[in-house]
Amino acid sequence: MEATPHAAAEAALTEQVVARFADTPDPRLRALMQGLVRHLHAYVRECEPTEAEWFAAIQFLTDTGKMCDGLVRQEFILLSDTLGVSMLVDAINHRQSTGATETTVFGPFYIAGMPDRSAGENMALTPGTPALVHGRVFSADGTPLRGAVLDIWQTAENGMYSGQDTAQPTGNLRGRYRTDDEGDYAIRTIVPVSYPIPTDGPVGQMLTSTRRHPWRPAHLHFMIDASGHRRLVTHLFNQGDPYLDSDAVFGVKPSLQVAYEERPADHPLARRFGFDGPFREARYDFVLDPVPKAGD
Repeated sequence: MEATPHAAAEAALTEQVVARFADTPDPRLRALMQGLVRHLHAYVRECEPTEAEWFAAIQFLTDTGKMCDGLVRQEFILLSDTLGVSMLVDAINHRQSTGATETTVFGPFYIAGMPDRSAGENMALTPGTPALVHGRVFSADGTPLRGAVLDIWQTAENGMYSGQDTAQPTGNLRGRYRTDDEGDYAIRTIVPVSYPIPTDGPVGQMLTSTRRHPWRPAHLHFMIDASGHRRLVTHLFNQGDPYLDSDAVFGVKPSLQVAYEERPADHPLARRFGFDGPFREARYDFVLDPVPKAGD
């Protein structure tokens, strides 16, 4: 079927815009910009937004930028997360894993420079169900990784992160732990709770308008670094959480679920880590991918 004059003119416009990027010196930037133009123009041709709808889309993005404060609130990451784009980028960038622990979204609430903590130190400065999360960190060949740094963060029982919630003490439920000579780590904390992502901005309006819920299943964030290995960004999700199958940001993977088992006050781990009553224990071993050597 022959293209109409209008369709031909619209296609010609797309190619004209693509051609304007032909002299971009960086070939990767050139490919990214030309691909963006082609796909964005294809979306417009498929959906045919009215001028008012397109202006509303621009206003939505403008409002999203205004909600980013550069410290804790990053509405664009939240938008990427809720559209599943963050998880798609994550999947594409970890296709070559050699059996390492699975990755998931970074999230918008990480804060750098949180306290260095000793093994088993309590990072919970607010109430909750006491918990011990511990295990080992290995290389893909089974070698324990000494001195691996585990940067951890989670919400308080009110479902908010320190920094996001200014009433919480600085560094609450955040910290940097290190593995010992055997690759062991131990984190004293509280059992994570499920929580809604912020809904007071454009992303919340989008979820409401599309009848989507804003809830994330309970989880603990990890960013793990070890010399000679790829950084691992992942979560540990509470087994049995009601939102595991409908995570608002599509981040759940079955391999990342852990059970928080009840332990009595006289349990050996209670004495070792200073619990003065019953607590929950979760155990998980992480595996990191080595950085490929030159020529691999």
